[in-house]
Parts: sequence; C-alpha cells; structure tokens
Amino acid sequence: MDLIDELIINELKQDSRLSMSELGRRVHLTSPAVRERVRQLEDKQIITGYTVNLNAKNLGFPIAAIIEATIKNNRYEEFKQHILSFSNVEFCYRIAGNACFMLKANFSTFEDAETFIDGLLLFAQTKTNFIFSEVK
Repeated sequence: MDLIDELIINELKQDSRLSMSELGRRVHLTSPAVRERVRQLEDKQIITGYTVNLNAKNLGFPIAAIIEATIKNNRYEEFKQHILSFSNVEFCYRIAGNACFMLKANFSTFEDAETFIDGLLLFAQTKTNFIFSEVK
C-alpha cells in the first residue's frame, strides 16, 4: 500500500460507482493504471466488495437503535439464528466486553422496536441505545 492506493480507497469509500477514468482523474493516474491498481487491491483482498448505502428513514424505518446483547444460558447459536431471520438488522457483531453481541436495527415504530427487543429477551439481556443523529 502506498499513498496512491490510499487515495484510491478513500475515493471508492466515498463513491464505489466511480468510473475508472473518473477515479484516475481524481488520483492523477491514467484509466488503465488505476484499473490495474484496483485489480491488485482486489487480488490482495484489501478491497473485498462494493456496496450500496441505503437511507433507512426513506425506506420507512426512521428509528434506529444500537443494541447490546448479553447471552443467557449459553444460547449463542439460537441467538445468531434468531438475528439472521430479520431484514431490519443492519449489522450484528460478536464482541468482547460486558456484552456478547452488538447490533444495529432499524424500525418503523417504537412498538416494532419493543416487539423486536422482547424477542431477544428469550436469549439475552439487552441494553438499547436509540440513535438521534450521525456524527461521522
């Protein structure tokens, strides 16, 4: 990795749909040179995929929460299977610390959030933090 690779990654993080010619213009390389750099970053598995960022509010999910879950009675696998059944869960990580898992979920109403959290109580104790705004 050098400065040019870092510039390429930063540009792609902002907009992964950039054409190779536009990306090259932004990092001061020719289109073939930047294409080769991106291919090498993919081959080294530094770039592992390209994604779409969705606006949950515009999709009808104006409420977002970060939920910490501490598993009860060693029910890790059941908890993971339960979480996988929900499309409103944006991410779920197994973590170290006071909690076992941290997840972000989006909801259309507070009633939906309450129902979701109640379902988690079968497997874990939870601590819920509702998100007001994004800083970064």
